[in-house]
Amino acid sequence: MDAEGRRRDMLELIRRSGSADVVRLAEEFAVSKETVRRDLNVLEGHGLIRRRHGGAYPMVRPGSEAVLVSRTAPRVPEESRIAAAAAELLSEAETVFVDEGFTPQLIADALPRDRPLTIVTASLPVVSAFATSPQANVLLLGGRVRRGTTATVDHWAVHMLSGFVIDLAFLSAEGISRTYGLTTPDPAVAEVKAQAIRVARRRVLAGVHTKFGTASFCRFGEVGDLETIVTGAGLPVAEAHRYHLMGPKVLRV
Repeated sequence: MDAEGRRRDMLELIRRSGSADVVRLAEEFAVSKETVRRDLNVLEGHGLIRRRHGGAYPMVRPGSEAVLVSRTAPRVPEESRIAAAAAELLSEAETVFVDEGFTPQLIADALPRDRPLTIVTASLPVVSAFATSPQANVLLLGGRVRRGTTATVDHWAVHMLSGFVIDLAFLSAEGISRTYGLTTPDPAVAEVKAQAIRVARRRVLAGVHTKFGTASFCRFGEVGDLETIVTGAGLPVAEAHRYHLMGPKVLRV
């Protein structure tokens, strides 16, 4: 098993168990304790776990974003690059919408903590990321909390968001298509995303290259609504150019 596969399986074990110590992981994966510690450092660097003396526990507890993190774990290095590049687009923005999902959570982690920011989000993990930041003013949209992603939805969240003027929205999508635009499976989630597009002056969409050319159930925006798309280098240059011709700048990282 290669290092990436081992770390992925290690993450799954930690998530299932709620925690794991170095000795157990070394025995489970037939590697040295030093190798386990290096793997745990990598996983912690990607925001997936927290280290403790002699072991680790999951960054997001089962029942919140466990499904989301497990699903995206194989692409964590790509998502981390995308998130870092997206966060660099902050520029002079003071009010920022951060979408629900794993990549937006990584963007939130990458945003600066040394300047005043007003963060508007439906995502409880994003709120947690800024909970101890003294210069962040965090506004959580009200509404029903979705069990899978621990993000708020429905008319309460949409109505609250409609009253804001946002400098920059960081968005995610399940599907990005030149034909069908930006899509997501859940109509309630789509409404929140569509409202964020309506109230934001600038819109940046971040997502792994495998989401391109696919479409989900609910459309919430068009490719031309975006200022910038940030994705991985796995998106072919020619395809990136086709999206660029529809309006947004396309960054492959």
